[in-house]
Amino acid sequence: MSTYAIVGAGLAGAKAAQTLREEGFTGEIVLIGAEQERPYERPPLSKGYLQGSTEVAKVYVHEPGWYAEHDVRLLLGVAATAVDPEAHTVHLDSGERQPYDKLLIATGATPRPLPVDGADLEGVHYLRTLADSQALRAAFAHQGNVVVIGGGWIGLETAAAARQAGCAVTIVEPEPTPLHRTFGPAVGEIFAELHRRHGVEVLLGVSVARLEGAGHVRHVITSDGRSLPADDVVVGIGAAPNVELARGAGLEVADGIVVDASLRTSHPDIYAAGDVAEAMNPLLGRPIRVEHWANALNGGPAAARAMLGRDVVYDRVPYFFTDQYELGMEFSGDITGHDRVVYRGPVESLEFVAFWLRENRVLAGMNVNVWDVTDDIQALVRAGRAGTAVDPARLTDPGVPLGDLLPGPA
Repeated sequence: MSTYAIVGAGLAGAKAAQTLREEGFTGEIVLIGAEQERPYERPPLSKGYLQGSTEVAKVYVHEPGWYAEHDVRLLLGVAATAVDPEAHTVHLDSGERQPYDKLLIATGATPRPLPVDGADLEGVHYLRTLADSQALRAAFAHQGNVVVIGGGWIGLETAAAARQAGCAVTIVEPEPTPLHRTFGPAVGEIFAELHRRHGVEVLLGVSVARLEGAGHVRHVITSDGRSLPADDVVVGIGAAPNVELARGAGLEVADGIVVDASLRTSHPDIYAAGDVAEAMNPLLGRPIRVEHWANALNGGPAAARAMLGRDVVYDRVPYFFTDQYELGMEFSGDITGHDRVVYRGPVESLEFVAFWLRENRVLAGMNVNVWDVTDDIQALVRAGRAGTAVDPARLTDPGVPLGDLLPGPA
């Protein structure tokens, strides 16, 4: 009987195990997770669960009995310490050696630590795990001064949650706008203004010099000499993929574990999916590592099918979403190489669609409080990547259905 092992009991790993069973695999499945919690989804940790609107039971991928019912051996609180590709064995910190015929590495990423003095003080928080989110919920309940370091997704979503809990919030971001590298300056400024309207102080173009406090953080000192009062600090300055197992096993590693379009690594019996994988995306024509929920949701099943010998080409349009205050947003595509941004609807109303274009080809689209258009946006992105241009005047006209801009059948 074949054994398929999955290292990483997050969304990608759990969905891979589910897909293996749904696709008819009858061998042994071993799902190995370093946390004590059964697999759960991460978006609620910075959104609904952190805000108190989502019950903890809703964050889990499966019901507690699902794994036993589907004959999935779930090892929790056990870390994989090494992979021996020649022996087809995973070494665990329990001392056990888990054999496998095929292996999926879905070990995710770890928040980057803040590299300044005082970063080890109490009250300095990172957000990756359910326990981290629970700690932040408790901290925000005190309604104190919260300084958020980093204007990316984690920073903005935790800032919104803290503000909605009644905290005084300051965001410190060294780039000219939040999400500057993700969206560019114009769209980044939309998010900065959103937070300002809700009473958040947004400090741009400055970094953190050090944290001060006696045991517990009390002040954040910025690069321009300001001293910000801080009862709690949230650090959201990016995440590093957990590639140590792959590197130790001699697999090819770049920004993440290098995989082809079928999510296979440089070893034929080892695959990688989720945050840790740098996958060749045929749609974009280049490797890309995506740290978002949809990539784990779709990448785990794609890897499972590839492990079963199916013909898999993982060419999903990158997708992510956010909820901050009254703003709900979905983004599809990749803005790399764009030459302009155009808008469909008034930006000030927070009900619009932004498109990133290159030579009038749609590279990416972001729908803000406009719903049921993601499929059309992704189809426009695919058409744009294939070389199809659109008329910007029609693209930005809310009276023209997006579906009318799609190319007809060849």
